[in-house]
Amino acid sequence: MKKSIIYGLIAVAVAVAAYFAFRPDASSSKAEIYAEVKKSNFVVAVNATGELKAKKSIKIRGPQGMRSAGIYNTTIKDLIPEGTVVKKGEYVASLDKTELATKITGVQTDIEKELTKLEQIKIDTAIQMKGIRDDMANMMFSMAQERLEIERNKFEPQMVIDQSVLKLENSERSMEQLKGKTELMVIQSDAKVREIQANLKQFDGKLKQMTDLAASFMITAPEDGMLIYEKSWNGKKMPGSQISAWDPTVAELPDLTKMTSVVYINEIDISKIKKGQKVNVKVDAFPDIDFDGQIISVANIGQELRGQEAKVFEIVVSINQVDDVLRPSMTTTNEIKIYEYEDIVNIPLEAFFSDSIDYVFVKGSSGIVKQQIVSGASNENDIIVVEGLSIDDKVLLTPPDNSDKVPYKFLSKEIVDVGADKLKNWKEEKANYDKTNEDFVKGEEDQNKDDGGGNMMIMF
Repeated sequence: MKKSIIYGLIAVAVAVAAYFAFRPDASSSKAEIYAEVKKSNFVVAVNATGELKAKKSIKIRGPQGMRSAGIYNTTIKDLIPEGTVVKKGEYVASLDKTELATKITGVQTDIEKELTKLEQIKIDTAIQMKGIRDDMANMMFSMAQERLEIERNKFEPQMVIDQSVLKLENSERSMEQLKGKTELMVIQSDAKVREIQANLKQFDGKLKQMTDLAASFMITAPEDGMLIYEKSWNGKKMPGSQISAWDPTVAELPDLTKMTSVVYINEIDISKIKKGQKVNVKVDAFPDIDFDGQIISVANIGQELRGQEAKVFEIVVSINQVDDVLRPSMTTTNEIKIYEYEDIVNIPLEAFFSDSIDYVFVKGSSGIVKQQIVSGASNENDIIVVEGLSIDDKVLLTPPDNSDKVPYKFLSKEIVDVGADKLKNWKEEKANYDKTNEDFVKGEEDQNKDDGGGNMMIMF
């Protein structure tokens, strides 16, 4: 009897367990997760990484005369380590002089050739002049003989006298020709000498230019500061890198009292970015320190960067504080404040749905409904609800199983119009806010121009 009761109780327990384990609702229904509607200040922001850069810097450039010397690229032979603090006049870098030395040797060879030509012309002219002078001396001797002959023949027949006179006249004519030849030879020799002297002057000037250029291949610091390597399209310029005659920048000395964060914004978010917007800047190396910033420049044209699938736009954020921890090339995290709405109703983005209308799933006294809402701006986590919800409501973060059968609860046209008016007013307020910030930045730029602000370039 007792065994029968025990077996019966066991069977009942097994049946109850099987019922709860295998009932349809246990495996098919989803847990309903709710979120409360909040009312708080709502910040719309865009987050992006960037890199610190000095707002002003002295660019240390290589020689500016390379193009005139026929040198279009040269190599940085030596460069002091990045981050070195230098004093004015201290050594910074040296450039490879191999090509320049070859050109100097070529000019020296040209000078030697011209000097040899000049010496040869002098020798040739002296030889030719000696020959002409000998001919003139011989001619003068012949003329003296012919005059004596005329004197001897003065009692001879007239024909003999005339013949002697003609002979003397012919000699005199030859003498005049020799004199003319001498003058022409002097003119010709002077012209050749002047041509060679002009070439020598040109080559001497070129040699001096190249010699001076060679001296400027040794680069020193124009001012005190911390040296930062110059960046090019293929990375930083370091020993072994090439510099061109069109952009011979070797390095720069940044002004560490005025820093900026250079940020690249995805083309999806660039429409939200305006000059003058406030930015919260964090340096990754010092995450506990916040810096206030403001956008001072927004690029009009996008560009493609390595590792980026979409085009990005460069913006420049001016950092308001001065701190010794800020150094060029440090990575930054930038939270760009688009706008802040005060004391506004908002919900998590997961609870927001949109079809032909915007709606949320709300649990009411009679069950779950699709509550129509008028939505506003959103950020990474939440979205503003202008009309349709109150802070006592709770919204579902995921659609229920039978979401297609959940009925709609529509707002009246009057409430939708009220929401549209609020959105319009907020848009106008934001436009005024953006204009005020932009005007402030323009004022700062004008003041900097008056103070002679901007990048400084020192050329060697």
